[in-house]
Amino acid sequence: MTQDVEQPIIDRQAGQRHLERLVMLSDGIFAIAITLSAIEIRPEQQDGASLWQAWAVPLAIYFLSFFLIGQVWMVHRRIVSHLRDIDGPGTVINMLLLSLVALVPVVVRFTITHPSQGQAVIVYALSFVITYGCMALLWAYVAFIARLAPELPRAAARELLFKLIFAVVLCAAAMLYLLGSLVGACVFGLAAAGVRWLAWRQGRRAATVP
Repeated sequence: MTQDVEQPIIDRQAGQRHLERLVMLSDGIFAIAITLSAIEIRPEQQDGASLWQAWAVPLAIYFLSFFLIGQVWMVHRRIVSHLRDIDGPGTVINMLLLSLVALVPVVVRFTITHPSQGQAVIVYALSFVITYGCMALLWAYVAFIARLAPELPRAAARELLFKLIFAVVLCAAAMLYLLGSLVGACVFGLAAAGVRWLAWRQGRRAATVP
């Protein structure tokens, strides 16, 4: 019994413990970001404006933010569920992702307080382009470089990566449209469709793997 206690913890066990703590921290950041986004809803009814006009924009921005943050959280949960442990670079990339998630309430507040300015919507779209891009970077590293998800078929890993790239390109297309670049939005929209098709193909391939 004493010998078991005195035995050093192997690297894999240490990595698993680090992963558990990382998941707890990540869930806390996501919960705080969603909560603070709700707190930022402070509708102000101006003279001549109806109650619906005062609430419509803040609520639309909040529920959109809730949906997008929820999507990031669900993908993050899927990523960590495939990991056997986590290393230093993966932790750094994950912390970068969490810093972007923590900034979402600030972006929400800026968008709500400046609804008539096009820059506010552009900042909002750009924030999620960068966030989804960081998520794709995290998965690319842990799945293909560090190989921390060895039990997941490669086709399934590529499918998830293509889905994340699709989200990045689609958000970029929306941002270009808001900037007034219709050609750029169309190009990125077609690119998004192509990436989504690649994800579909990898999904079909993963489904055929015994």
